[in-house]
Amino acid sequence: MHADETDIDLSLVQRLVATQFPRWAGLPVGPIKSVGTSNAMYRLGEDMVVRLPRVAGPAKDVEKEHRWLPLLAPSLPFAIPVPLGKGTPGEGYPWHWSVFGWLEGENPDVGRIAEPRLVAEDLADFVAALHRIDPTDGPPSYRSEPLTARDASTRDAIEELRGIVGTDAANAVWDAALHAPVWSGPAVWIHADLQPGNVLLARGRLSAVIDFGCLGLGDPAVDLIAAWYLLPADGRDVFRSALGADEAAWTRGRGWALSIALDELRYYRDTNPAMATIARRVIHAVLTDQEHTR
Repeated sequence: MHADETDIDLSLVQRLVATQFPRWAGLPVGPIKSVGTSNAMYRLGEDMVVRLPRVAGPAKDVEKEHRWLPLLAPSLPFAIPVPLGKGTPGEGYPWHWSVFGWLEGENPDVGRIAEPRLVAEDLADFVAALHRIDPTDGPPSYRSEPLTARDASTRDAIEELRGIVGTDAANAVWDAALHAPVWSGPAVWIHADLQPGNVLLARGRLSAVIDFGCLGLGDPAVDLIAAWYLLPADGRDVFRSALGADEAAWTRGRGWALSIALDELRYYRDTNPAMATIARRVIHAVLTDQEHTR
């Protein structure tokens, strides 16, 4: 998926665990199928998961996750990863890596969520709780920049995907987002990547939120991308109402969802069919949603 991706396989994971965490050396290790693109994950025994960055960028997030996730977890209404061990470079692998507790659940298929309104309420509860946590000393989110900073790359993506996405409609959504009033309050904790590969459902309800690589402080509207990434149309209004998102925030959130999905489709359309499919669906949902609000 990435030109600078390091080689990771079962043998490497077994060697890393055996040499750095000998107490777990005898546990079975197996790969986990995931649409994730930043980290490779392997099941370790029954109740742990090994998570190794594929490229240098996500490797920088390991320290952040180990510092902040234990502090955030008690204030959140749903489970998040609990760090159990931090590995160091070794066996030819160049970066720090993590062992987390295993969290039960399945990534959602947005078109098959049985009770989308209930899931929307759960997501809103999680987002609201995260945004309320004291932001003191928190780092900036990976997506902490203003939308205007994404203008050139988003316009380029729209043009590059001409014929694949509706160019005029995409530009209209993006223009509206850029002209929406900016967030004037203090930066808050945001997950910033609430999409299908990063949440788990169990028995039809939200059970856990995972992958906090984009975690940090930013505009709360960034987390509104969940409306288009995770919910069908009949769940979006519930999500928005539960969070009390005003028109400006909703418009910025829609712009964020479009910009992120365009980048993902452009980058992964030939290398990760699952991610490309998600991105196409989000773009369609955003543009359809815009049409319905006119």
